[in-house]
Amino acid sequence: MNLTILGCYAATPRAMTNATSQVLEIKGHLFLIDCGEGTQVQLRKNKIKFSRINHIFISHLHGDHFFGLPGLISTFRLLGRNKEMHIYGPKGIKEAITLLLKLGDSWTNFPLIFHELVSKESQVIYEDEKTMVETIPLNHRVYTNGFLFREKLGERKLHIEAVNKYKIDTSQYRNIKNGRSITLDDGQVIPNSALTFDPPTPKAYAYCSDTAHKPDIVPQIKGVDALYHEATFLDSEAHLAKKTRHTTAKEAASIAQAARVGTLILGHYSTRYRSIEPFKEEARTIFESVLLADDGKVFEL
Repeated sequence: MNLTILGCYAATPRAMTNATSQVLEIKGHLFLIDCGEGTQVQLRKNKIKFSRINHIFISHLHGDHFFGLPGLISTFRLLGRNKEMHIYGPKGIKEAITLLLKLGDSWTNFPLIFHELVSKESQVIYEDEKTMVETIPLNHRVYTNGFLFREKLGERKLHIEAVNKYKIDTSQYRNIKNGRSITLDDGQVIPNSALTFDPPTPKAYAYCSDTAHKPDIVPQIKGVDALYHEATFLDSEAHLAKKTRHTTAKEAASIAQAARVGTLILGHYSTRYRSIEPFKEEARTIFESVLLADDGKVFEL
């Protein structure tokens, strides 16, 4: 599970900073999370293949989180894409994107499938045999969701030495990986635990941007390996965080501490600050394992 930060700054982009967007690589998928202005340029800079992106998750309809999407879709079209593209986001995103494409006479030549979200309760919005994605309802000025990405428990791993010791035919390997015990020709039963190793512990990643301080998300994100949480302001500007329904670094750290996450990754910094280091310093007064997102940074989760 790898996370590439394409952009992690709030509101307006600057010459050296980009609006929110990131790519999560998990179980062979490349999931694009939010798509602020300049996302496709950042994808190029970070050498991420456009063709591997099949699912895009938009947290809310503020421009710094989705204004890059029409351009990215148009580029997919110019590149000759023919695979389905799934877009998950608040109700209204379909109207916004399709209107621009129609007015520009640039409708896609590939299936563009919208999954519009309206529920204020958490719901599973994507699932396959390896991964699951569910919404994390947030509290912002417009309808907003975070996203929780979970790996599913994988199959058990063969203990090759043990399998060879009992001279088990390769035709049984699939059954063994699926957890079955094996009965030998002489009637001896070999328990599955003697033939396999436990699969790796599934990992989980939670993405929370943008939101006011919202402690009731803690049970849902309990124990995730990494939590990306917005920290638009420092505590000295807590009054602005409250007014705009954003979070301070201290508040983000309190969520991480309560949820006992593995690592807290801060982002969505207001561009009023000259340095992002104070965000880490402030958060670490409450929660020790804090990392700072920054454009182009890659995290191995």
